[in-house]
Amino acid sequence: MPIQINQTVKIMFEVRIDGVLVDGSRSNKPFEFSFGTGQVIAGLEKRIVNMKVGEAADILVPASEAYGEYEASGIQNLPKEQFEEIENLAIGMQIQAQDENDQPIQFIVKEIGEKEIIVDFNHPLAGKDLMYKVKIDSLL
Repeated sequence: MPIQINQTVKIMFEVRIDGVLVDGSRSNKPFEFSFGTGQVIAGLEKRIVNMKVGEAADILVPASEAYGEYEASGIQNLPKEQFEEIENLAIGMQIQAQDENDQPIQFIVKEIGEKEIIVDFNHPLAGKDLMYKVKIDSLL
């Protein structure tokens, strides 16, 4: 029987990009989430829906079903004055802010110029295929 929407799922997992481990279950404790509620990427949920407790699989989630393709339009130049409140502004810094609708947004500082800051609004894993090693620990 497929995993049901809102069912609590516990998994052990690793995520690799180009063979490099980028995430996984912490302290050998299963990661717990509510299925179908957007707590994990849809591409992973789609591929585990028919798995059973104790079952393990290697699952490739393409970028388009993970964090999306990398979009060049996500790179923007912003006036340096918008960053005056940020101490120790540095290239590579991830900044959390709010958009014009007070929704949370995140971006990465790419370049710091004299008058402008170049930022990247793409998710850090955009454009990356994700290779999961997953084992279903329990279904509640």
